[in-house]
Amino acid sequence: MTTKRDFYEVLGVNKNATPAELKKAYRQLALKYHPDRNKAADAATKFKEISEAYEVLSNPEKKQTYDQYGHAAFDPSQGFGAGGPFGGGQQTYRQGPFTYTYTTGGQGGGFDFGGFSDPFEIFESFFGGGSPFRQARQLPRYGIQIDFMEAAKGCERTLVHQGREYTIKIPAGSDDGTRIRFEKFYVTIEVRPDRRFKRDGLDIFIDEPISFSQAALGSVVIVPTIDGELKLKVRPGTQSGTLIRLRGQGMPVLRGGGLPRRQAGRGDQYVRLIINIPEHLSRRQRQLLEEFDNA
Repeated sequence: MTTKRDFYEVLGVNKNATPAELKKAYRQLALKYHPDRNKAADAATKFKEISEAYEVLSNPEKKQTYDQYGHAAFDPSQGFGAGGPFGGGQQTYRQGPFTYTYTTGGQGGGFDFGGFSDPFEIFESFFGGGSPFRQARQLPRYGIQIDFMEAAKGCERTLVHQGREYTIKIPAGSDDGTRIRFEKFYVTIEVRPDRRFKRDGLDIFIDEPISFSQAALGSVVIVPTIDGELKLKVRPGTQSGTLIRLRGQGMPVLRGGGLPRRQAGRGDQYVRLIINIPEHLSRRQRQLLEEFDNA
């Protein structure tokens, strides 16, 4: 007998998670395990499990019932009647090579995915556009590789499909795995890692090395951003690992045809100051440090 995992555990959140936290967790996991992107044998099963968990926990009434009774609330064999306390029964659906059987219901539904016929339609509603699983498999796929800075600024590439040349406009803010759909094909963006810039969502992180004297006495250092170099003031007594936030210097919000719409703006850039300790000192340097230590 297979035991269902706790829905909070499935989404990686606690029982006090806010609707925004639930939504963020679902989005990240759905993108990771969607069968159109993840070719692992268990990706479709995990995607369905994630969708079931989100469908229940994002519905206040169902969440309250789940918190009180757990999975038993949606199991007809546990004495709640067909389809659990909401009524209903089980239905089987086929999606490409996968077959799913899950509880559906009338008022509120069991695992009816909020009125959708299957978990892939939750994904469609959540991210906008048509179901990527159903339609994308009927369209040719192309991969385009770009640099980090091209992803930040946006760029263009030329692609030949069925003898015709297309200009692919890649919007600023594209991330690794971003997909752009066209009428006859779609492309997936692969962003090459950058030596200095590291990305986390809309935020950018860099490590900036400084000397011991710069950290102790204070200084002004030049740091790179996606908009060019910027002067950054280092305060006297700065400790190694200090994180400085540059508001609005991160990645732009992704926009463009067929892509998710979000509020306008940009993320932030974070600069982590790393104090470089010299491995080899001259006699004079050693003498000065000893004098400093004794003082």
